[in-house]
Amino acid sequence: MRRLSVASLMTSEVITAIPETPFKDLALLMRKHSISAVPIVEGDYAVGVVSEADLLPKEEFRGGTTARPAILSSRAEKRRWRRALGGTAREVMTTPVRTIRMDASASTAAGELAKAGVRRLFVVDVDGALVGVLSRRDLLKVFVKDDEALRAEIQDEVFGSSTWINPATVDITVHDGVVTMRGLLERRSDVDLAAYFVRALPGVVSLENNLAYEWDDTQRPRRVEMFG
Repeated sequence: MRRLSVASLMTSEVITAIPETPFKDLALLMRKHSISAVPIVEGDYAVGVVSEADLLPKEEFRGGTTARPAILSSRAEKRRWRRALGGTAREVMTTPVRTIRMDASASTAAGELAKAGVRRLFVVDVDGALVGVLSRRDLLKVFVKDDEALRAEIQDEVFGSSTWINPATVDITVHDGVVTMRGLLERRSDVDLAAYFVRALPGVVSLENNLAYEWDDTQRPRRVEMFG
């Protein structure tokens, strides 16, 4: 079964800035393009990122005119205060940049976003050059697939290539991404295998597996002890 890659979901047209970009221009870029972060590049490589959160300290601390945080203040608060003094991307950007390879799987990307608690990952090629951006919203594209297209994909990829199960023995319906399978297969292992591959297919919301089997080939035969 084919693997859904980051490259197939990412946005390849990335709005970028350079380290010398003025603070106000960063804010204008975000507003103009309705984005929440801008990667900062030198040549083809991302050296930092400026998000809305990196710009907000300018207002929070009024450009550094409010009192400097106390000695016992958190590192985060002190970092925000220093950013309030910044006037260019270099002075307010966050480093390092959270990146992911374009050939990574969509599942890997989803895991990275969840673990890091971020809204986006910047996509790089094998040389580390910036080639795109992948957001949470991009990953959700897989769940807006047409039901009939998803049904056809299940028939072709699950029963047509990934298993030896005859597609004619399985009735498949899809409604709002929920897949229902009915039919009678020869072995329990075939039922389990079909369910595994269907659940793994991008776009499947859930599975109602109503497949039955003629015999359970997953049970170990009982050992018969001979007494003489």
